[in-house]
Amino acid sequence: MPITAIKGMTDIFSPEVELWQTIEARARELFESFGYREIRTPIVEKTELFARSIGEDTDIVQKEMYTFPDRKGTMLTLRPEATASIVRAIMQHRLYNIPTMGKFFAIGPMFRYERPQKGRYRQFHQIDAEVIGSKEPIVDAEVMYWAMLFLEKIGIGSTELHINSLGCEECRMPYKRSLVDYLKKYEASFCRDCQRRINTNPLRVFDCKIEKCKEIVKEAPRILEFLCGECQKHFDSVRFFLDQVGCSYTVDHHLVRGLDYYNRTAFEIIASGLGAQNAVGGGGRYDGLFKELGGPDIPAVGFALGVERLMIVLGENLPGHEIKKPDIYLIALGDDAQKTCFLIAQNLRKKSVYVEMGYELKSLKSQMRRADKFGASYVVILGENELVKGVAVLRNMTTKEQFELSLDGIEKTLAEKIKKE
Repeated sequence: MPITAIKGMTDIFSPEVELWQTIEARARELFESFGYREIRTPIVEKTELFARSIGEDTDIVQKEMYTFPDRKGTMLTLRPEATASIVRAIMQHRLYNIPTMGKFFAIGPMFRYERPQKGRYRQFHQIDAEVIGSKEPIVDAEVMYWAMLFLEKIGIGSTELHINSLGCEECRMPYKRSLVDYLKKYEASFCRDCQRRINTNPLRVFDCKIEKCKEIVKEAPRILEFLCGECQKHFDSVRFFLDQVGCSYTVDHHLVRGLDYYNRTAFEIIASGLGAQNAVGGGGRYDGLFKELGGPDIPAVGFALGVERLMIVLGENLPGHEIKKPDIYLIALGDDAQKTCFLIAQNLRKKSVYVEMGYELKSLKSQMRRADKFGASYVVILGENELVKGVAVLRNMTTKEQFELSLDGIEKTLAEKIKKE
């Protein structure tokens, strides 16, 4: 029996991979204009990093992480999300001391063991952004604006930005007490996970996807009603700056996100076409995470977008995306002609011209058919007769016009012609 890929982990190849490349390129362009710099972290980290940052009682830590011991018995985990790894890297290398490095982005794979379904995989990819060093609400608004602007630039317009405030420890404690009092009334009706969460981490009840649990929490107390003065001011300012740039949003009273490190601003971006798992991304503020992980007390805010989910929404409709076709296809008729074509091809590639050639010595008709399948703009034909004359035949595959070119300096002639077009 042939070996296949692991369930929930997919191969990405042409023509789909070109769409991925376009999405990533658009993200890099926009990150650059906002002053972000790329950071690349290992896909494997010490398990403790995620247990302490994400939260022991979250589904990610309890059920979904790929965790294993190495040969020395150290517990390691394939990263389930990027923020904790980036925070670890910033602390380890003291990047917070470099004024020009306050904005970071990363693009890469994450891993979670869960039931594969539409838009949800065991290996998935994220575009991640983190801004450290500022607690100002204007930064929260700019982070959300970047995400919405990026979606607009890649042609995803039917999205909704949902926002909420999770407050700080001062306002969250009385809220939790009120929430637990409410949830206890319906404890017997909740699923087993939510019954446990009521006593360990009651805000996680809002993450439950089971319909009867979702119905119960609809009437639960709202955290916005418990915000302290500073948190209320912060949330009002976030909304002001979003309004200022025309970024529409919905205040979602039950939005808590799935990770324990968030405080104050939390947000999700919802898109159509994904079914129940309809979020393409989300994030929020995590001012206490650096300190929780043993570093300095540094405020921060960030988000992640799921690339696979973007792909589902986009289909093949990314504006400006197309699979690149060869500028020139070289056809060699005979051994000597093939040697010359090989040299011409490499010299043209040095000049950044996309060239394909027939490596097998087949008939002119067969090679022309192959050039047509490639969608080449031009075909260069070189046979024994052309070699004797010191020329090659150039054929325009659109107009069907053809004429002879001197082999002397043909690479320069062809490169100039392609670049003019």
